[in-house]
Amino acid sequence: MADSQHVADVAHCVANLRKRFHHSIAPGGLAGDRRGVVPASGFSFSAQEIWKIIKENKDLDLPAHKVMVATVRCEEIANEKYDLFASNKDWCELKEAVESGPVPGFGKNANSLLSNSLSEYDAEANYFDEGVRSAKQKQLQEKLLQLVQPAFQIALGHVRSGVLEKFKEAFDKALNRGEGFSSAANSCVESYMARFDEGCADVVIEIADWDTSKVREKLRRDIDAHVSSVRASKISELVSSYEEKLKEALSAPVETLLDGANKDTWPSIRKLLNRETQSAVSGFSAELDRFDMDEETKKSMIVTLEDYAKGMIEAKAREEASRVLIRMKDSHDSDSMPRVWTGKEDIRAITKSSRSACLKLLSVMAVIRLADADDIYDIEKTLKVALEDSSSGSGKDKSITTLDPLASSTWEQVRMVRRELVEPECMEITESETKMKACWYKLDQKLSRNQKEANNRSNNWLPPPWAIIALLILGFNEFMTLLRNPLYVCFIFVGYLLVKALWVQLDIAGEFRNGALPGLISLSTKFIPIIMNLMRKLAEEGQSAAADNHNRNPSKSYNRPVPSGRVTSSSSSSNVTSLGKRTNSTEFTSSSKDE
Repeated sequence: MADSQHVADVAHCVANLRKRFHHSIAPGGLAGDRRGVVPASGFSFSAQEIWKIIKENKDLDLPAHKVMVATVRCEEIANEKYDLFASNKDWCELKEAVESGPVPGFGKNANSLLSNSLSEYDAEANYFDEGVRSAKQKQLQEKLLQLVQPAFQIALGHVRSGVLEKFKEAFDKALNRGEGFSSAANSCVESYMARFDEGCADVVIEIADWDTSKVREKLRRDIDAHVSSVRASKISELVSSYEEKLKEALSAPVETLLDGANKDTWPSIRKLLNRETQSAVSGFSAELDRFDMDEETKKSMIVTLEDYAKGMIEAKAREEASRVLIRMKDSHDSDSMPRVWTGKEDIRAITKSSRSACLKLLSVMAVIRLADADDIYDIEKTLKVALEDSSSGSGKDKSITTLDPLASSTWEQVRMVRRELVEPECMEITESETKMKACWYKLDQKLSRNQKEANNRSNNWLPPPWAIIALLILGFNEFMTLLRNPLYVCFIFVGYLLVKALWVQLDIAGEFRNGALPGLISLSTKFIPIIMNLMRKLAEEGQSAAADNHNRNPSKSYNRPVPSGRVTSSSSSSNVTSLGKRTNSTEFTSSSKDE
């Protein structure tokens, strides 16, 4: 060590060396530990042992003195610089900042701190052996990078998460603007992967030269997963919207067509199905093109949409078929009005037409025909032959058995038309036809009874005498009004009693003897008092009747004498009548006194 360049260090080293010489006989001194001193008598033997060891280790390649000194000093300098870097205020602040959030210029700052630490090491270890100095510098750099690497990974994670969140926002905005899904995804992926590369360049430490490809791949996987989830969600919403459109377009028309079942029902349903399905498929296919999917997946989704439309029609047909027996028992005529039997109907013709209508309805509901080739099978004829033969064959020879297509669990024509509906549908048809035969039998009995009742009514077509008198007095319209509202009769009767009572109380005939004008004046002065008198008397009669019922002893006879001056009756109508008959009673006198 040149004393002219490092005066202070030389003085320090000389002082330490002087202490070591001064305490040479102490443990650890230059003279070694005196506890292992060999006595003079054993020196020859000790010398022989030392020489023996020297001869055995004559090939030992001990390092040079400067190498050993360089190793010790460079290691001491490296440890010192590592401790200084770990406790560096700038590094501690940078580490805390990156743990709390992204730090712009992290790589540049960390690289500067590392370079300064290594530069200081090089400056202090410059005069030692180059090989030792380089090896210790490499060890120091590795230790410093191990110290910095966790913070670097945190900073890189901040860049990745920030780019991912910004990608999600930009991707959603692009989709909301109406941009195509595939183009929006590709443009956003390219843009934000480039942003990640820029962020990595800001975080990367030049000295370390760490590989960020794994973090980049993880970011790309996260972006692809998000794009896939959004794609699946959008496709699901698209499928649901088109299924809802098909449901709205097919549900009500199909229900209407099945409700008015006729020979054109299924052709009309097929025409409606083809039109609405083609319209939906064209729009659905155009929407799928925006998702950049392969043709096989696209065709599979289109077929699924078409199957949904067919399945909805099949479900609606089964729903209507479950109510077919109720509709077959309908008692309305061809105008959908309740039938009124007059006795002039042709019961057999009505029965025949009803059976024909039931067969037509059942032939429409029995089999689902969604293909044009399904119409070649005459389902109505098969049902007619099977049902009429079974009903008319009761008088024939029972030994001759014929095959009933409805009694079998497999119906050949239905198998060819809708193979997947063969057995369950045929069983339902068989049960329905059995019930329909029973309904026809009950219908015949009911029609016979109705015919008898109609004949009886035709023999007694005249109304009763009281009805004839009422018709002559009131007229047809008024008579029908009274029949519809019998309460009118009660109101008319009560009104008649009130008018009669007023006539008697007012003595209208006597008042008009002196002329019309004096009679009207007299009646106008007596009308209100008479009304009040009648109301008061009715109230008194009601109170007296209630008091009599309260004070009546059940053990005594019910026939009690009526108190003087009190008029009782069994009903309010008799009260009014009795009051009307007492023309010259005290009531009239009291009313005249009030005048």
